[in-house]
Amino acid sequence: MNTDFVEMNVLFDFYGSLLTGKQMDIFKMYYMDDYSLGEISQELNISRQGVYDSLKRAESVLRFYEEKLGLVKKYNIESERINKIKFIIDKAKNDISDEKALKVLDDIQKELEGIEL
Repeated sequence: MNTDFVEMNVLFDFYGSLLTGKQMDIFKMYYMDDYSLGEISQELNISRQGVYDSLKRAESVLRFYEEKLGLVKKYNIESERINKIKFIIDKAKNDISDEKALKVLDDIQKELEGIEL
C-alpha cells in the first residue's frame, strides 16, 4: 500500500474534522471509498479539475495541521514509549518471584492497557 495513502488516512483521523464539508466528502470518496477523480466528478457534478484541486487543498491542510500541531508525531512517540514500558514489565515479571512485586507490575500493566492516546 502506498505510504502516502496511509499517511493521508492517519492525518484525516486526527484532523479531518477541520476540513470543509466539501473537502471532507471528496477526501473520503477518494481515500476511503476508492473512487477515481472522474467518478467523484460525476457523483458531485463538478469538474475533474475541481475535484483534484479540492483534494490537493485538503491534503495540504492536513499536512499543515500536523506540521503546526504534531499530534500524529506525539501519538506515535507516546505509543512507542508505552510499548517499551510494557516490554520492560513483561521482562521484569519473568525475573521476579516476589508476589507483591508481581502484583504491582500487573497493576501497572493494567493501567497501561487503559491509556487511550
